[in-house]
Amino acid sequence: MKKLGLLLVASLGLAASSVAQNNIVKSLERNVPGQGKVTVHQDAGIMALIGSEYIPTGTEDHRVIKSSGYRIQVYAGNNTRQAKNEAYSVASRIKEYFPELTVYTSFNPPRWLCRAGDFRSIEEADAMMRQLRATGVFKEVSIVKEQVNIAL
Repeated sequence: MKKLGLLLVASLGLAASSVAQNNIVKSLERNVPGQGKVTVHQDAGIMALIGSEYIPTGTEDHRVIKSSGYRIQVYAGNNTRQAKNEAYSVASRIKEYFPELTVYTSFNPPRWLCRAGDFRSIEEADAMMRQLRATGVFKEVSIVKEQVNIAL
């Protein structure tokens, strides 16, 4: 009897870990004939917490996973209008040189920040940081660890 209980617990643990990796919500929402249908209504933030977030953009194929990664900080200013304008100016200059690079301008009190890229590894971020420095326009660049968006 103990062996059966242990086997059951082990198999449930394996099933739970595989379901978590394959998005547990999607596995719950499947429609199996004769077994009914489950519909889950939840906040988008919950999907981000379990590893997969769907961001609607008009096309149904755009999916993003939020993951730990790296970005390149190109500008950090203070809490002034001039710093805000400078952060947006730096963002537009980055887009001129690297149009494919995603740029994030945000206010994290008490600073305006301009960060670029969504890199899974520090090596990828370092290669882009070197390219940014090589332009001669962006001098104070550094790599920061942050939650990034990885497109599927």
